[in-house]
Amino acid sequence: MTEYNQNYNAGDTSGMFERFNSNGTKKKENKKGSRFVVALALVIVAVLIVLGNSMVITKQNQFKLIRQFGRVQRVVTNAGLSFKIPLIESVDTIPKELLLYDLPSSDVITSDKKTMIVDSYVLWHVTDPLKFAQTLSCSVNNAESRIDAIVYNATKNTISNMKQDEVIRSRDGKMTITVDQNPEEVTNNDMVISEEHEEVIEITSLTEEIMAQINHVEEQYGIEISAVEVKKLDLPDDNKQAVYTRMISERENIAAQYTAEGKSEAKMIENTTDKEVSIMLSDAQAKAEAAVAEGEAEYMRILANAYSDPAKMDFYSFVRALDALQESMKGDNKTILLSDDSPIAQIFNGQY
Repeated sequence: MTEYNQNYNAGDTSGMFERFNSNGTKKKENKKGSRFVVALALVIVAVLIVLGNSMVITKQNQFKLIRQFGRVQRVVTNAGLSFKIPLIESVDTIPKELLLYDLPSSDVITSDKKTMIVDSYVLWHVTDPLKFAQTLSCSVNNAESRIDAIVYNATKNTISNMKQDEVIRSRDGKMTITVDQNPEEVTNNDMVISEEHEEVIEITSLTEEIMAQINHVEEQYGIEISAVEVKKLDLPDDNKQAVYTRMISERENIAAQYTAEGKSEAKMIENTTDKEVSIMLSDAQAKAEAAVAEGEAEYMRILANAYSDPAKMDFYSFVRALDALQESMKGDNKTILLSDDSPIAQIFNGQY
């Protein structure tokens, strides 16, 4: 049976108990094996730490820059696993995906000295990670600061060369125009009523104008601005009422112009109609007079033929005398004084 005795030696503080055999002799332990296990564990831990520090995991939306004492040695552009030298080489991560930067609202002045508020955003991404690291220190905040200045200057230069109505009209890149379908010239006082319809045509949008002002960004910073979109295009609060009043006045002027044009066209239509009616009446009057003249000519011809025939001359004289008597006996007075040689008296005297 193993027994444990206390060791009261003041100079030995390594342990308070020692193990002895049944015969009283000290039992020896295998310290060499335990030391080997500890050393092996330490080596394994060190290997794992070194291996972990040497691995570089690159994702699909990342660039990895391997630096050696601050200097870029290589750029990892493909996703996967790569390695570096621990404690000597370091890694910087640069985003590879499309990024969105929301610019703060800014005031710009148009060419006709009108202030407008522009609120926009930018889509951008890194195209050259090495140049991005050299110029912007791999910082997205530094890149957004440069983009803010570049886009603001481009927006200011674009809008400053445009009038306020041009800026509003080019907001979505479309413009509505009125097209005349009958562009023929009016000649000989003929009235031509033109048919008009509205047509939407494509024009250069405000964002396209701004994008045309942005250049050298990729060459200078290793980034590309994919798109600049205007979220909001508004007027300052202190100018809105004045602009609304001016817009109302302009609409009233346009309405008055349309009314005047309508009245002018109505007058032209009325004049043209009166002219056509006068021409038609004149033609009808001429035809009527021609018909009367033809009738009178026929009457005179018949009358001449009648008087030229002695057998018919007396009868026509008799009929004409009766017609004359009928015309003279109109009214209340039926008394007629005739001389003996009057054709009518001769009728009553039986001389016909």
